[in-house]
Amino acid sequence: MEGRVIAAHGRQYMVELPDGTRLPCFPRGKKSEIACGDRVDIQRTSDDQGVVEAIQPRSSLLYRSNEIRQKLIAANVDQIVIVVATEPAFSDELVARALLAAESEEIAPLIVLNKCDLADKLPAARARLATLAALDYPILELSARDHAEDLRPHLAGKTSVLVGQSGMGKSTLVNALIPEANAATREISQALDSGKHTTTHATLYHLDADSDLIDSPGLQEFGLGHLDRQEIENAFPEFREYLGHCRFRDCQHDREPGCALTTAVDSGKIDRNRFAIYRRIVGK
Repeated sequence: MEGRVIAAHGRQYMVELPDGTRLPCFPRGKKSEIACGDRVDIQRTSDDQGVVEAIQPRSSLLYRSNEIRQKLIAANVDQIVIVVATEPAFSDELVARALLAAESEEIAPLIVLNKCDLADKLPAARARLATLAALDYPILELSARDHAEDLRPHLAGKTSVLVGQSGMGKSTLVNALIPEANAATREISQALDSGKHTTTHATLYHLDADSDLIDSPGLQEFGLGHLDRQEIENAFPEFREYLGHCRFRDCQHDREPGCALTTAVDSGKIDRNRFAIYRRIVGK
């Protein structure tokens, strides 16, 4: 049978079958590389359980990684929705890293600035996003408590994944758009017999017949260990016109003479803070 993974709890997965039936499934073998949103081939092992035999080819895979391991976030998504807020302060580097991961997989980005009802905090948050706005990254301002529906048109006809740091109001946004989300999550947890200590990697909700939203846990870091230097350089859209124009072919864009990137930084054509983020990423 074929199905779609709509929730991941450790090594347990909830798979939705074409008729809407939901079946708890386990992977074959010890290693699992299954992500929420994956389309999979499964075999029923009992009335209320199955095993994942194979993962069907993906259109995209969003994940983060470090030197030790990788964390799959979502598969087959068209759009990443990065939620930041006027308060608490968000991490510019984490936002940049999420955008780089999305760029590398050709996933369309949307940045949501939440808690815009906090009028005194709004100018500073806008100023921090100004560089991304200048790069034509789409930014939607809203208040999840009052105007979550402003996001819905941007989700229409797509599978979107919601990412962000803890405290940005992501859960408020999900619950406003999908009132039954908490109940659905509880039902899945009970079906998978997952206790409160089991990490939920991601959960997929149907907004309508053509639109799905995958909610992921709050992030505090976004490792890009799976991307090499060239992939990272190309994922900065403002770098592209300068790449290949350095004096030295193996330029590290650090202190080499004739570096096209550092020249562009010094002349104000590339934002200095964005370039510093790039240096931190490739320096690790």
